[in-house]
Amino acid sequence: MKKEAVFIFSEKQLGYSFSETHPFNQKRIVLTLDLLKKINAITDDEIITPRIATDEELLLVHDSRFIDIVKRAGKGQVSNEVGSVYGIGTEDTPIFPNMHEASAMLVGGTLTAVDEVMEGRSRYAVNLGGGLHHGFSGKASGFCVYNDSSVAIKYMQKKYGARVLYIDTDAHHGDGVQWTFYDDPDVCTLSIHETGRYLFPGTGSITERGNGKGYGTSFNFPIDAFTEDESFLEIYKTAIEEVAAFFKPDVILTQNGADAHYFDPLTHLYGTMKSFEQIPRIAREIAERYCEGRWIAVGGGGYDIWRVVPRAWSHIWLSMKQIPIPTGNLPDEWLTAWQDQSPVPFIKTWQDPNPLYEPIPRKAEITEKNTQMLNKALHIIRNK
Repeated sequence: MKKEAVFIFSEKQLGYSFSETHPFNQKRIVLTLDLLKKINAITDDEIITPRIATDEELLLVHDSRFIDIVKRAGKGQVSNEVGSVYGIGTEDTPIFPNMHEASAMLVGGTLTAVDEVMEGRSRYAVNLGGGLHHGFSGKASGFCVYNDSSVAIKYMQKKYGARVLYIDTDAHHGDGVQWTFYDDPDVCTLSIHETGRYLFPGTGSITERGNGKGYGTSFNFPIDAFTEDESFLEIYKTAIEEVAAFFKPDVILTQNGADAHYFDPLTHLYGTMKSFEQIPRIAREIAERYCEGRWIAVGGGGYDIWRVVPRAWSHIWLSMKQIPIPTGNLPDEWLTAWQDQSPVPFIKTWQDPNPLYEPIPRKAEITEKNTQMLNKALHIIRNK
């Protein structure tokens, strides 16, 4: 019997760990899954164990020399000096034991999600361990070693002949995925992110539209720092509706970074849980309209792992199961289980406190600037 949704998870995904103090912390997956269990939103038979991606699958995107360096680095055979040429052994992406195996597990999780959906065993699938969108063919970048989304898209093209729409709502530009498919007319990348004027990786301008046969299949929506929910959601909803209608995908892959929230320590956006409630629900509607429901979701950024990520990522699963947006308090059992480990007091409700922050003096100016950007970015569609 076809499932409505599956959740890809294994404790082994926690092996992707740079250090105890590194901002990228996979404990956020455990926190999210436990929250879903505490509200009885997920059952054991909906949790699927990921497999490890094979070298052949990694080679769909990554250079063989790079894969070899990652393998050797994880065994302590590569110095930081040598590794840094390949983007590892750096402050952002330090070398850690079994780096290849842990990274290949995250890729395999996304491939597991792909097969569950594309082979019809499940309508939707989520792998929160994925979403490492900064990885390049021969170089790691921005906490990302192998790029699971890029490998998954190539895999869907090769195995299923799929036309893929990739939607990225991480606060950081989805550069690795974009450049991998920049000249491919059968992959459309859409990224909504904080402008690169202020934030890593510094790319994602509206002028990055694709190249050659792929021209017109790359869409970037760089929003201003301090952007709030209303402006973000206007851009998101308008962008994916128009881009999906233009591109007509067979399947949608969404990257669901949770770092556009006001509390996130690495970004400058002013999102609240209002945005994270709507992001996956709109994605599901688009998948139903254009892809017979085929939707795969991955994780991504999100560095306030206590107050933000579990609540935000729970909404992906709740949307897949078409469970109404919860209100009121988080379960006492969940709060009690984790509060002693958290360095900050929990938000004890599903919604954020209102107000969460002082009013933004430039709100009208930021909103107008974002609207102008949206219109320019969609010019290529609206003038066809």
